[in-house]
Amino acid sequence: MKKKVALIVIDALGVGELPDADKYGDRGANTFVHVYEKCKPNIPNLTDMGIMAAAGLECEDEPLGCFGKLREKAMGKDTTTGHWEIAGLTLNKPFPTYPDGFPDNLISAIEDEIGMQVIGNKAASGTAIIDELGVEHIKTGKPIVYTSADSVFQVAAHEAVIPPAELWHICRLCRKVLTGDHAVGRVIARPFVGNPGSFTRTAFRKDFSLDPVRKTLLDLMKESGHDVVGVGKIEDIFNNRGLTASKHVTGNAACIDATIEALKKPQLNGLVFTNLVDTDMLYGHRNDVEGYARCLEEIDRRLPEIMRCLGDEDVLIITGDHGCDPAFPGTDHTREYVPLLAWSLAANEGVDLGTRDTFADISATILDLFGVKNTLDGRSFWPEMKLD
Repeated sequence: MKKKVALIVIDALGVGELPDADKYGDRGANTFVHVYEKCKPNIPNLTDMGIMAAAGLECEDEPLGCFGKLREKAMGKDTTTGHWEIAGLTLNKPFPTYPDGFPDNLISAIEDEIGMQVIGNKAASGTAIIDELGVEHIKTGKPIVYTSADSVFQVAAHEAVIPPAELWHICRLCRKVLTGDHAVGRVIARPFVGNPGSFTRTAFRKDFSLDPVRKTLLDLMKESGHDVVGVGKIEDIFNNRGLTASKHVTGNAACIDATIEALKKPQLNGLVFTNLVDTDMLYGHRNDVEGYARCLEEIDRRLPEIMRCLGDEDVLIITGDHGCDPAFPGTDHTREYVPLLAWSLAANEGVDLGTRDTFADISATILDLFGVKNTLDGRSFWPEMKLD
């Protein structure tokens, strides 16, 4: 019998600091609770699925979905680490980060590889650094290099100076250099347009990731003959590995449309894996609490459309990959638990799945649902959910 699992990562949906948050400067972070307490977003469907219970907030009605929260086992709080762990690959060593900028010898190697000098080379907000260095970049033609608290090497350029395709080529060359001890999680092309004082980043962003260092849920599903459809930046995070199809669209609305389109295909037998990035990129990193709340409301309004695509044996799982508390000082990701929300017509209602030891319990559950042997990390929660 064909079966579908919709796995949706609401990017940066954290539900409270992890025990080691102080090591990351994130003591006191709680993305969802701070957004909810300030804005009281209207999210009835997420509430029914159990988001309030997962976050430890009171709710008048018992959840209809199964709920819990997940602890990140790997060190780090970045997109790649979080998604790989969701997919059953827990990193033993964190990706390198560069809070003081990249070392001079690495920048020299990059400049030799790409055949031009760069400017910037510091940790900065992406919108702030193009405001700061955009004019110099336009005058000199030198691309802007910067990083963040995440393991990223970002290259920004005005599309009139370095067109997107050329910027992507530059980033591919940078990826060749960024190996070994400097193997950052992602090299990211950040094109922008506009005039001084009103620069705007465009949709031609492209990520150049490392190959997953071991097999993931995606590989095992594909090898066992199941469909694996990535939506949004999933193909970037896994460097296209383990996918049978990809819908690389931009923005939450388009990603939800693509998710529904994939789920409606009668021949689908497998996983639709979606990342909804706007909560992180547009609002978390910009300290926009109200925008984050509106974004949750927009996702919530579309959930019934997704659920109507699921049959009697199908499962919907919603989670996050890290926090990015817009009410917390700074603009970086925050080291937090993430919610675990799961729903199926074949499951009991309102099951408390507790605090899980790893994000990888999601991959273990999906493999369990499809009868695929789990050789990865994690423990299935499906036995706790399913109807007797």
